[in-house]
Parts: sequence; structure tokens; C-alpha cells
Amino acid sequence: MAAERFIDRVGFCSALTDSRRPGPSLYIAVCGRRDAHTPRNVQKDPETSLAWSIKDEVVRRGRVYYGKLKGSRSIFITRRLVPHFNALSGLTRREEASVLSQSAQDILKVLRKEWEMATGDLRSASGVKDRSTFTKAIDELQRVFKVIPSEIVYEPKFTYIWTLTEGRFADELAATVDREDALKEVARAYLAGAGMTWRGELARVTGLSNAHAGLGNWGLVDEGFAIRVAPGVYRLKELE
Repeated sequence: MAAERFIDRVGFCSALTDSRRPGPSLYIAVCGRRDAHTPRNVQKDPETSLAWSIKDEVVRRGRVYYGKLKGSRSIFITRRLVPHFNALSGLTRREEASVLSQSAQDILKVLRKEWEMATGDLRSASGVKDRSTFTKAIDELQRVFKVIPSEIVYEPKFTYIWTLTEGRFADELAATVDREDALKEVARAYLAGAGMTWRGELARVTGLSNAHAGLGNWGLVDEGFAIRVAPGVYRLKELE
């Protein structure tokens, strides 16, 4: 599938952001132009509709990672970088009780028994029936690579189907990656596609802190992959 090949090539990308936000985007790739802007009435826009349907199909196929990291936007990640993002944001099973909220733990307990459930059924089975509390808990579980959407269903009513991340990415989650190497490889994937990154850009796209994004970029400078143009500004060495 062309969208999966695009994600594999860029390493990671957002789903439906336009040119007003930095970073690679499936929507921009579908439009085929860098200045793509989502219109106000997205329901009637053919490019937005196409990008949305492609996004849903990629999620259903499960060959690349899709889920929320820090912030409110979801991101696609190629399989080869899942271990690196997990090293930066993931939790071990031993850490869950001390880090996760009780609602998140209740949802995770149900999914480990049932493996896959629709939103309504999962709210009922977990006892987390308040919509806002459930959404926050699901977002929390996505950020630490515990839960992902496996399908988006529109009929007979709209719902997400939720599953355990380890069900699709067991080998990637089991891989051990040094944190310093993880930061460097995430920065490498972004800079290889962008050619140049501006101050704070990598942090905004990935949800990393500015300090961690800087460590990743400095790692690329140290190995000769990038050069530091100005404070917080880095460029591919080969573009000199």
C-alpha cells in the first residue's frame, strides 16, 4: 500500500495535519503539494475524505503503528522506529501500578482478558463509564504504548475498536534500545526527510521535550550526519 510505503520512508508522520504544522503528513502526501490547507468544510472536500479513508485502512491493516503520543494528535510510526519511541515513552509492566491512573489500569486489565473491544463495551466492562475519564485514560494508555486502535467502525454507529499494542508489535516492544540511541534515531528520521530542522520543531512534531530533541540532534552532529547552523537549528551534512 502506497501510504504504508510513505510512512516507512519518512519514519513517522501525522495523519491529517496540513502545511500550517511542521512535519510529514499523510494528508499532505495525499494532496501532493506542500502548501496543502484543510478547508473549513472538510466533509465535502475530496482530498480530506480520501486521506481519512486511507488513514482508516492503514489502521485496520496494522502494518504500521498508529496512536496518540504526547498532545492530542495521533501519529503513524514505521515498525523499525517503534522500539525507539517505546524506549522514550513506554512503560514496563512493573511500572504500570505506580504510573498509570486507576482508570487506565482498569481498562488495561479488561483488554488483557478480552484482547479487543469497542469503546462502549470497554467502558462498560472496565467500569470507567464517564466519557471524559475514559478518553483521558485511553489517551494515557496510548502515550505509553499499551493500547492502540485496531479499527475505526462507522456502521451501525461510529466507534473505535481497541486492542493491546503488544498484539501487533510484540517483537518491537520486546526490543531493547538505549535511550540515547532512541533520541538520535528519531532525530535522524526527521532530519533525513526535512533536510533542515528549526528551533523547537522536532519537539513539536514528536512530543519530546526540547532538551531531549536537542540531545538527539547533537548526537547526529557528533557522528557527522548533521551540522549545527544556529542554536536549535540543524541541517543535513550532505546539503553543505
